[in-house]
Amino acid sequence: MRNVLNKRLTREKTGLTRKLPVRVVQFGEGNFLRAFVDYIIERLNKEADFNAGVAVIQPLPGGAVNMLNQQDGLYNLFMKGIRKGRKIEEKEVISCIQHGIDPYKDYEKYLKLAEEESLEFIISNTTEAGIAFDENDTLQGTPHNSFPAKLTALLYRRFQHFGGAPEKGLIILPFELINNNADTLKKIILKYSDLWDLEEGFINWVKNHNSFHNTLVDRIVPGYPAENIEIYQKEVLFEDKLIVAVEIFIEGDEELKAKVPFDQIDENILIVKDLQPYRTRKVRILNGAHTTMVPFSLMYGNKTVKEILDDQFTRSFVKDAIFDEIIPTLSLPEEELNLFAEEVLDRFRNPFLKHKLSSIALNSVSKFKVRVLPSLLAYQQQKEKLPVKLTFALACLLRFYGSLWNGRRLPVKDDEKVVSALKDIWRASDYNQVSIKALSNTEFWDQDLSKINGLVEAVSLALVFIDKYGIEEGFEEFRGQMRNFKY
Repeated sequence: MRNVLNKRLTREKTGLTRKLPVRVVQFGEGNFLRAFVDYIIERLNKEADFNAGVAVIQPLPGGAVNMLNQQDGLYNLFMKGIRKGRKIEEKEVISCIQHGIDPYKDYEKYLKLAEEESLEFIISNTTEAGIAFDENDTLQGTPHNSFPAKLTALLYRRFQHFGGAPEKGLIILPFELINNNADTLKKIILKYSDLWDLEEGFINWVKNHNSFHNTLVDRIVPGYPAENIEIYQKEVLFEDKLIVAVEIFIEGDEELKAKVPFDQIDENILIVKDLQPYRTRKVRILNGAHTTMVPFSLMYGNKTVKEILDDQFTRSFVKDAIFDEIIPTLSLPEEELNLFAEEVLDRFRNPFLKHKLSSIALNSVSKFKVRVLPSLLAYQQQKEKLPVKLTFALACLLRFYGSLWNGRRLPVKDDEKVVSALKDIWRASDYNQVSIKALSNTEFWDQDLSKINGLVEAVSLALVFIDKYGIEEGFEEFRGQMRNFKY
């Protein structure tokens, strides 16, 4: 590695010395925000004269803000993947971050951000658990534990400093992966306002002069490329400890479009009135395909998502499940759904990502319930027959939690209660009993699936073929039987 890498990445060394006004306060310094949100701001600055600097807030006591400040907010972003069938490799230094603040060391410096004249946006990604109410947080008890409490305190300081001026309200864009994330965040802020007995004027200011926008993230961000870091470091001039490699929907209106010129950059960021159809599309197709493929692919012998797309049998299984059994159950235009599905498959076959199936296998039962089961049930209701591939995937899921497979233990990672329950179920005397007990367990599915016409019989049949013939031949036998299946 070149000696130059002993030199830390700084603005002076790179010539990126331009100061930007802080228009964005960002809660979180993780891979997603740096690889996507800050990248978008960088592009807006360069291509749409957005002129926005970012102040990053460390959301937890242990974080990377100190490292970020040592590099003057700079880091290299590598974009490697497949776009419309074409391999892309791009690199860019992200420079929009002006500084980072650790509120656990200097809370007043954090609150002073509320007094910035230029401030317009709040962005966050504090994990799904971040948007939560902690009744132990008080207005004076700084630093606050929860992110919503920190934000409430910041908004209250801004309200006080500017005398409740309507034009000093903020646009709030949370990117935590929960449904209606902005609506939930707003409710918790108002809950803190009541808990802290804040004046009615502040509550009205939050409600009427700050805008909260639900968001839907649709991006794969693998993060710091530790396995290949020497290869990445050879492509940069200075040592960078914050390298990120990467592979959005926002609920809003014309006012938000006017504030942020997303239309001037080619990043497929859509501002829509209702996120739910797009959320359903993402959960059913992208997440649903992920969850569908994991158990049967691991049992088949694949180890990564890319290996699934490289193998003719597993590739066909996943693709057919998406186009023949998931898409027909969705309400958006078929052409739009097909295009999205092709883009998803491009991501899956990205040669630069080593997305291990064992890591995706975490909590597979609950994931199947949310991501795949709705498609299976909707298909059954619409067609009055079971979807062959999704039903086989359900059987593979149950077998995944069973005994050893071909003499080896499968990478089951789930709540101990789920693992123990399925272990007990597999003590049943035959496959039909396994199927009945597993499908009727309402704690798994929030409903009794054994009441779905033909599902018990189909799953038990699939289990027989899986253990007798293996995955590929077992599926072919199952598919043949399902052609003449009696409901």
